[in-house]
Amino acid sequence: MSKKTSTGWITLAVVVVAGAAAGGYWLGHSAVPRPVAAVVPAPAAVAEVPAEAAKAERTVLYYKDPTGKPEFSPDPKKDAAGRDFVPVYSDEESAAAATPSAAPPSPAAVPQDRGKILYYRNPMGLADTSPVPKKDPMGMAYVAVYENDESGPTVNISPDRIQKLGVRTEAVGLRRLTHTVRAVGTVQVDERRVQVVAPKFEGYAENLHVDTTGQAVRQGESLMEVYSPDLVLAQQEYLAAWKASQDLPADASQEARESALQLADGGLQRLRNWDISDAQVRRLKQVGRSSRTLSLSAPSNGVVLEKNVVRGQRFMPGEVLYRIADLSNVWVIADVFEQELSYVAVGEDAKVTFNALPGRSYSGKVTFIYPTLSPETRTARVRIEMPNPDQRLKPALYGSVDIASQAGDRDVVVVPDSALLDSGTRKVVLVEKGEGRFEPRDVKTGMHADGYVEITDGIAAGEKVVVSANFLIDAESNLRAALQGFQAPAQGDAKK
Repeated sequence: MSKKTSTGWITLAVVVVAGAAAGGYWLGHSAVPRPVAAVVPAPAAVAEVPAEAAKAERTVLYYKDPTGKPEFSPDPKKDAAGRDFVPVYSDEESAAAATPSAAPPSPAAVPQDRGKILYYRNPMGLADTSPVPKKDPMGMAYVAVYENDESGPTVNISPDRIQKLGVRTEAVGLRRLTHTVRAVGTVQVDERRVQVVAPKFEGYAENLHVDTTGQAVRQGESLMEVYSPDLVLAQQEYLAAWKASQDLPADASQEARESALQLADGGLQRLRNWDISDAQVRRLKQVGRSSRTLSLSAPSNGVVLEKNVVRGQRFMPGEVLYRIADLSNVWVIADVFEQELSYVAVGEDAKVTFNALPGRSYSGKVTFIYPTLSPETRTARVRIEMPNPDQRLKPALYGSVDIASQAGDRDVVVVPDSALLDSGTRKVVLVEKGEGRFEPRDVKTGMHADGYVEITDGIAAGEKVVVSANFLIDAESNLRAALQGFQAPAQGDAKK
């Protein structure tokens, strides 16, 4: 072979190799289907028919973007390039959840007793739901709501969030409650120990032995000297009758003697009826002559609350000259609010403290509950009696009253006051159901005492209730109840 012929063959071989390489490059980077798919054996194509039939029987949950973008649809649709969204079947949900780029994250392990997913709610608590998984503008995945969660407004809280919120629970127990009624009260004079000095005759105040208000007096002590023509006349009548009885002749009849003595005794009785003391009456009998003035005596021990007389003053029958009160025993009138009246009973012990007497407390007993209520303060008056031997409790002294009331003779179901959520129309406690689930439950309450409240219906002893951060859980529970009205649309409705 000549040298020219050899060169031509080499050139032809180079051209063929270059062409083959260019064709392979074009085939590898073009959108034209490769001819390799044409050599797939026919039995494989036949095997795909049952798989397609099986897919047709599976339930489609939603459709996702074919490029993997976080975009979903409850109905079949196409993207901007005209490509069909990819269906996601129920048995693929767990697999889709494992791929964050393909779909929003969903719970990795769903308890079997929670049922199927009904819809998805906003993770921030907003009133927004979706029938398919989605994310909010911040990229947070919506929370799945399951079928069995719909039995009530149960709140699910993760352990981390429970710790951040400071949620604390306490077991419901049995306790015998003692309710302490707290009120304010004032010291008042015992009305049964108040007496007045009001003469039953007309006269004049000659001399005052007790001439200041607040002065202490003793029973029988002379208060004032008085002159009264009636008193002088009564003394003279007695003396005349007594002298006549003494001057009767020895042969006077018994009837005459008795009549003279009765007349003399009548004069003395008139003086006694005018509150002239027995000591002055005896002196009159002993001395045998009348006195121009007589004294008015204190009717009891006590202090002078009022003095309405001065020296030389004329007084009339029935006019009050002195008001005297015995303060050895006093009353404390407590103003108890109407909602606590049911806890107060006659005979209960009470303890009273006074700011004016620091470090001391006085004990007494409830003796009377007044039958009327003050319309301005919505309180009722409760009378407490207590001894005052040292006279340190003065009328109008202000104090704090504690009345210990025994709720009953049996143990009752109670929860701490902090566990009760009272809206005024509804009373609720949050019951721990386990695994971070909390159930709001309506209850009926009884009395409040010692930081606890009696539960008459709604929960039983042994259950655990939330005693702290319950307002935060209740707020989420109310939102949870409101979201129950936003049910996910059925697949048939979605296709419409």
